[in-house]
Amino acid sequence: MTNVPGQPKIYHITHVRNLPGIIAAGRLWSDAKRIELGLDCEIVGLSEIKRRRLEELDVGCHPGTRVGYYVPFYFCPRSIMLYILHQGNSPGLNYLEGQGPIVHLQADLQATVQWATENDIRWAFSNVNAGARYASFYASLDRLDEVNWGASQCHRLPKSRD
Repeated sequence: MTNVPGQPKIYHITHVRNLPGIIAAGRLWSDAKRIELGLDCEIVGLSEIKRRRLEELDVGCHPGTRVGYYVPFYFCPRSIMLYILHQGNSPGLNYLEGQGPIVHLQADLQATVQWATENDIRWAFSNVNAGARYASFYASLDRLDEVNWGASQCHRLPKSRD
């Protein structure tokens, strides 16, 4: 693919109303754990994708786990989900407040992996969006070259040719 950035960042989006719960817990929860704990929060994702991540999409590098067992982070600083939230008309989208109340959290990938390892928390990354049925999963930073960094580091869409 393309060259791996020297200090890759990872991103998570959430609703501003979720921040007090995140701060109180001192962590982000996966969808599976959020459901297990009965946590109330503002869901900003597409219901069908969230269901598929919990029920169907296995994480091959950690047998017996599914995508929804992991906190979703993205390599892309501008998630396609933001556009979907902006449009507000996608089937399965129950959230209709747009992008305004969405908060972007950023972390250093290597520091996050180190923290997860030290705290015996499984982690993985995928070469494409983890909600895609064709995603491949890896649990070694040596495989970061599987990511299309040129596409994932794009900060805005190309200009229209209209």
